[in-house]
Amino acid sequence: MYESYWDLSRNPFDNDCSPRFFFGTQTHQAALLKLLYLIENRKGLGMLVGSTGSGKSFLTQVLAEKVGETQGPFVHLVFPQLSSAELLAYLAVELGANESTVDSRVVGLDRTLREIERLLRGFTQQGQHPVIVIDEAHLIDDVEVFQALRLLLNFQQPGKLQFTLLLSGQPELMSHVRRLGALEERLTIKCVLRALSLEETMDYVSFRLEAAGATRQLFDDAALLAVYELSGGVPRRINRICDLALLVGFADESRSISSPQVEAVSEELTAVAVD
Repeated sequence: MYESYWDLSRNPFDNDCSPRFFFGTQTHQAALLKLLYLIENRKGLGMLVGSTGSGKSFLTQVLAEKVGETQGPFVHLVFPQLSSAELLAYLAVELGANESTVDSRVVGLDRTLREIERLLRGFTQQGQHPVIVIDEAHLIDDVEVFQALRLLLNFQQPGKLQFTLLLSGQPELMSHVRRLGALEERLTIKCVLRALSLEETMDYVSFRLEAAGATRQLFDDAALLAVYELSGGVPRRINRICDLALLVGFADESRSISSPQVEAVSEELTAVAVD
């Protein structure tokens, strides 16, 4: 709606996970490098944790783009609240199994595991390395699901079957895994995303605007400081505040976004959340 007014080619603060909008802050770049190491060196288990809106899903998408098809299939499960049988059946189908051969309502868990093992063996023989990402893994409340994932890792044997499993979720995921000592012992990489600093927030906003075609500064320095203070440096909150601030600036026919406009937008968002 406001793009043409601000001379932008597109909305700079929508939730598009295109790698062109990936801003490599210190914490996000470090996490990406660790995860690439995890996959490229064919390690077994990694963990990515961060608060809501910290950029976990975005980072996972960037990871998928960088890994590409050369490693093998990139399986991304975004709804993990399944039984262990359902979860393994889903993964089997995503890896290439026929749904009828792993239907959790018909076949047993042992048959599904054998099918997954067969598929993984085929990928290994072809020199491929599948990546399995379990998103929102902190929502898993069934110990049997974690045990099933540990069984999968038992297939991870050098020279035989190789794949990478990545658990992604909010910070409580760490305590869930910690209670399962056998699973925690398999962890190779643990990445924790933190909020952006003031400088990173200012650079992040400028980067997103430039990626959308901006040729001048649209937020004055006081407005950027307000964005940081009101968002806490959380990328998703930054996006929401900046998006609505640009809309308000368009409605007000402003030349640039000011601190009062940012504060008004934040108050409106808070009021909506409370209601």
